[in-house]
Formats: sequence, C-alpha cells, structure tokens
Amino acid sequence: MSKKARHNYKNLKIWKLGLEITNDISDVLQEFPKHEKYDLSSQLSRCSVSMPSNIAEGSARTNKSFSYFLDISLGSSFELGTQLLVANYRKYINKNILNKLEEKIAEFQRMTMSFQNGLDK
Repeated sequence: MSKKARHNYKNLKIWKLGLEITNDISDVLQEFPKHEKYDLSSQLSRCSVSMPSNIAEGSARTNKSFSYFLDISLGSSFELGTQLLVANYRKYINKNILNKLEEKIAEFQRMTMSFQNGLDK
C-alpha cells in the first residue's frame, strides 16, 4: 500500500471486533456496584473504548503512524484484560464471563498484531 493510501476503519475486522468488545464491556458494567462508577467501571469503559477509537484515528494516518496507534490499541487491550481479572477477583464478574471476554481480547490481539505486521512501514 502506498504511503498516501488510507484505510477505511469501518471495513477493518479489528475495528469491528474492538467495537464488539466495547459493547460487551458496556453490558457487563451495568451489573457492577454503584460505588465502582468512578473507579474500576470507568477504567474498563475508557480502555475498551480506546481500542477501536485508536484504530479509527490511526487509519487516517500513514502506515508508520497507523502502526503507532495500533500499539496504543493493543496496550489498551492488555490493560482491559488486567482490569477484568480485578473485576473477577472482586466477584463483579464470574469466571464464565471472564473467559469469554479474555477469548475475544486474545483474538483481537492476534488479529491486530497480524494486521500491524502486514503494514508496509
């Protein structure tokens, strides 16, 4: 791909999966205790939204810059995984929900790294 070409983020499978994870997190957060509203709930929401948002923002840049935004998106996905472990430890989510979300996050990470490796930098 030439340096001038840009990606349409809405057509990217990684963006779609990131958005799906964001929506899953939003659903899970409805069951969280009220006292977590400005603490763990807020962190979970922010980093899940960061995943597809950074893909969208980076898609308008050169491939080299896009790769940087993909790194940020990946970092947010690892942060999200850690926060979900905390939520499970605090018994806000059960092991089944944790496992399903971890599987989606791992798939997102694999797909994003593969996509990133395919960019001609």
